[in-house]
Amino acid sequence: MREWSVAIVGATGAVGQEFLRVLEQRRFPVRSLRLLASARSAGKYLPFRGEEIKVEELRRESFAGIELALFSAGAGVSREFAPLAVAAGAIVVDNSSAFRMDPQVPLVVPEVNPQDIATHRGLIANPNCSTIIASLPLWALHRAARLRRVVVSTYQAVSGAGARAMAELTEEVRGWVNGQQVEPQILPVVSGEQHYPIAFNVIPQVDVFAEDGFTKEEWKMVRETRKIMHLPGLPVVATTVRVPVLRSHSLSINVELEQPLDVARAREILAQQEGVVVQDDPDRQLYPMPYRTSGTDPVYVGRVRRDPTVPAGLVLWAVGDQIRKGAALNAVQIAERL
Repeated sequence: MREWSVAIVGATGAVGQEFLRVLEQRRFPVRSLRLLASARSAGKYLPFRGEEIKVEELRRESFAGIELALFSAGAGVSREFAPLAVAAGAIVVDNSSAFRMDPQVPLVVPEVNPQDIATHRGLIANPNCSTIIASLPLWALHRAARLRRVVVSTYQAVSGAGARAMAELTEEVRGWVNGQQVEPQILPVVSGEQHYPIAFNVIPQVDVFAEDGFTKEEWKMVRETRKIMHLPGLPVVATTVRVPVLRSHSLSINVELEQPLDVARAREILAQQEGVVVQDDPDRQLYPMPYRTSGTDPVYVGRVRRDPTVPAGLVLWAVGDQIRKGAALNAVQIAERL
């Protein structure tokens, strides 16, 4: 088996550290590993396969001899350094939004459109976390009965906003228990004029607002779903919401199909989809929940039921760990296909 010289950009972040765990757990054939981050993080050590590897400062010359570069350091870093990595001979799998809608860059969920990997020119984009989680059940249903329309509402964990947002939720809960008020500084977005507490709250804004009153996160789900599935005209609408959960995103998905599917058949189709686990037994109150899915690989689907408002509609509930399948795992699966 071919072994790869690998670099991780953004190695000290939540997704960067998950890259390390996934590479080790899946026994990816790593010949050598270079950990790259900002000057502030350089000098730290991170564990990999029983060793402690020193983090280096990301520089323009960091990619000499690198064959695979996994990026998760934000769109600005990717725009500056990913082309340098490609020019140095590396294949880049980028977890940011920088190149996702570039028509020359494949946007890949390996269980859905693995054939697109072969079209890469040195750069492959990893989709938005919520898009990845939604795409697996959507693709299964589309292959069986053709999607006509998709409506998605997300319930997104604070880890999607980074380690500081996770810490803020923890501090707010601790403050509430101790009768102390914690001034929010992170959510809904750090750059916003207003910040709201997330403990015991729900914030109907993920990312900044864009055209037509939708957020960038909502538009990502619309446009990326169409690109991944090669369905440019598919009607998709999304509402993305931040909830006081540390890890794992949840999605309510309504689909209108070209052909009707009964619920039992839909469950069978979903269970046959690679990467999906069906947990759906209403009599036993069995359905996916974040506290059970965090730290695991599949997308879990439940609450499958008929939508009585349209001739061929279904409603379902999907939950997935957005740091694993929604980010690090999906990128490593792309590398495995390479």
